[in-house]
Amino acid sequence: MPKYALSVNGKTLSAEADADTPLLWVLRDHLNLVGTKFGCGVGQCGACTVHFNGNPIRSCSIPVSAVGNNKIVTIEGLSENGDHPLQMAWKELDVSQCGYCQAGQLMAAAALLKQTPNPTDQQIDAAITNICRCGTQVRIRKAIHRAAQQVHAK
Repeated sequence: MPKYALSVNGKTLSAEADADTPLLWVLRDHLNLVGTKFGCGVGQCGACTVHFNGNPIRSCSIPVSAVGNNKIVTIEGLSENGDHPLQMAWKELDVSQCGYCQAGQLMAAAALLKQTPNPTDQQIDAAITNICRCGTQVRIRKAIHRAAQQVHAK
């Protein structure tokens, strides 16, 4: 079984896995980074969203062998103390209902704010394609706007 050295959350971590093992399962089962969730397994729902060189990807759809030297950031790496402006806005606005999809939602939102610091509702809707079965999309949109305001206020 091949051994992979992965750059995850600013650290080099190693894992042994079959080449076709999805990154999601390497993160969860081999590296014990369980914040990234399994949802659909086919890249549609977004529960498994992580950053791949700063871009949001569905980690269930990329084999570990394709990661190479690329930098991966999971929800655990978004902020050390849970004080990223998005995490704070999520708490302030009580965004989560069941919470299952929220790690993926946060990672997609963080990538959006990095590329578009003050997004419109239309830009948010276009970028955040993750599924929330509880229907928290309106609160997610409000939290993204709140986080954008907090970043601009600093």
